[in-house]
Amino acid sequence: MGVDGRKTSNWWTVWGLLILVWAGFPLVWMASLAFKSPETFRDGVPTFLPKEWTWQNFRTVFSDELFTSALRNSAGIAVIATVLSVIVAMFAAYAIARLDFRGKKLLLSMALAIAMFPQAALVGPLFNMWRGLGIYDTWIGLIIPYLTFALPLSIWTMSAFFRQIPWEMEQAAQVDGATAWQAFRKVIVPLAAPGVFTTAILTFFFCWNEFLLAASLTSTDRARTVPAALSFFTGASQFQSPVTAVMAASIVVTIPVVVLVLLFQRRIVAGLTSGAVKG
Repeated sequence: MGVDGRKTSNWWTVWGLLILVWAGFPLVWMASLAFKSPETFRDGVPTFLPKEWTWQNFRTVFSDELFTSALRNSAGIAVIATVLSVIVAMFAAYAIARLDFRGKKLLLSMALAIAMFPQAALVGPLFNMWRGLGIYDTWIGLIIPYLTFALPLSIWTMSAFFRQIPWEMEQAAQVDGATAWQAFRKVIVPLAAPGVFTTAILTFFFCWNEFLLAASLTSTDRARTVPAALSFFTGASQFQSPVTAVMAASIVVTIPVVVLVLLFQRRIVAGLTSGAVKG
């Protein structure tokens, strides 16, 4: 590597470190606040690191039924919406990638348009419709709109992976006696596993972090998810600042996302790159 190459590499390293600091600083600051005592949070000169580290905020959030019920709701709704979205998108993406039918490009364009549609424009109609149908403040009342916005992303992502799979492999399986369903299940799906994992994780992140619909289509702890519940959190008492407790709850909510990324980072990278190059 020449001098110019080393300089370019060093500049990329510097920019990478700056981006890492820019993205990581809010997380470090959030963790710092989570371990500060709520009694001393506003006392004296503010410091970045806690003077006395405490687990009081975590005990507070886990002793609050508002947070624990919201955590269960978030996990259940996100998992169900992700599973349904991936299953439906897998068949739709296969049909788009393998079959020639009239209106295929229009279908993909409509899916992209739905994904770009502002959620705020749907809150009012969905609020009235859901109350009329009796599914307001229920899991199904959140799963349906989550699927509406998650499916276009899932179909777009997975169709790119199905296009990379050689058509001859499926034809060879059918020549050997496999039915169309067996060829799809035993040949196509395993080869598209990186794309399926990537789509599932991206969909789960969307459902786990969604706030607007969760806050607008729920009114009690029965279906309210964590992002919406945090806006109602007041801390241990009305005389204490809820900031430290909210930061502790945010740390707890962030942990599943971090764990998923660490466990499946190779599959995520493989999925994102395999659909980017044709060949």
